[in-house]
Amino acid sequence: MTRIAMLALSPLLALSTPAAAADAPDTRLVQCGSQSCLLVSGRRADNAVPVSINGHEVATSGARRWRARVPVATIRSWSLPYAQSISITVAETAYDARLPVGMLGPKRDLALLVVRVK
Repeated sequence: MTRIAMLALSPLLALSTPAAAADAPDTRLVQCGSQSCLLVSGRRADNAVPVSINGHEVATSGARRWRARVPVATIRSWSLPYAQSISITVAETAYDARLPVGMLGPKRDLALLVVRVK
């Protein structure tokens, strides 16, 4: 496809994405005291709507823009080994939210790092 044709189609492709994709929850690692936590955030229509992660209801802060901090150890116990995403349910709608790379992989200490210049 030519560049001009691709530029002409790009506005149409933007319209074809579902509106729910904008409301999909986001994840990132944060510090919670002496341990690491997964910060999960998203939007909901009503602050009374429960939020669950992998089938477990979690406490949230905020109203329509909600946040939940869950210890990594808890996420690890609720997920399959080497999982790359978690299931988040908000108002009976399920989303798959990607986890930070390597979060649920094996715990390893980096003993040596070798950098070579070519």
